[in-house]
Amino acid sequence: MTGAGQAPEVFAQRPKRADARRNYDALIAAAREAFAEHGAAASLEDVARRAGVGIGTLYRNFPTRRHLFEAVYVEEVRALCHSAEGLAELPPWDAFVAWLHRFVAYVATKRALAEQLLHDSEIFASCRTEIFSAGEPLMRRGQAAGVVRDDIGFDDVVRLISGLTMAQFPSPEQRDRVLGVALDGLRPPATPR
Repeated sequence: MTGAGQAPEVFAQRPKRADARRNYDALIAAAREAFAEHGAAASLEDVARRAGVGIGTLYRNFPTRRHLFEAVYVEEVRALCHSAEGLAELPPWDAFVAWLHRFVAYVATKRALAEQLLHDSEIFASCRTEIFSAGEPLMRRGQAAGVVRDDIGFDDVVRLISGLTMAQFPSPEQRDRVLGVALDGLRPPATPR
């Protein structure tokens, strides 16, 4: 994910044998769950237990807590970016909005992981590049179709959405209403009559 076809170092560690790959995937899924429930302080023993493996298997795959954070973070970014491909058939505005909803869900649930990674780390920078590579074409497509204002850049949109997700909402419904207001601001201004 570090550029055209290159993957960050964390993917190079992905096991090749089927049983080892199953353990790796189970650990990623368990860590994602544990971090969502307990934040970055989630117990590694709990992660191993949820994955159905021993703590030694966890440490063979992820020698440090940071390695596990990075792997979960990268897998989440990979899923977010991959989701953009499935939206190509939708009309431009619908595709852009659907992806932004996924981006909001991603940012809201990954804050604890992102806080554990240095924002100037190579993994973080690589993931940011991938997010831009996935989302910016959707925005540009909307701009070309005249359904997204053309006086903004994708960085503006990322900052808008990231700022919105920093707020604590009492319910997902309120978060979605506020997101709807923000998305309305991405539409071109109405032409005066």
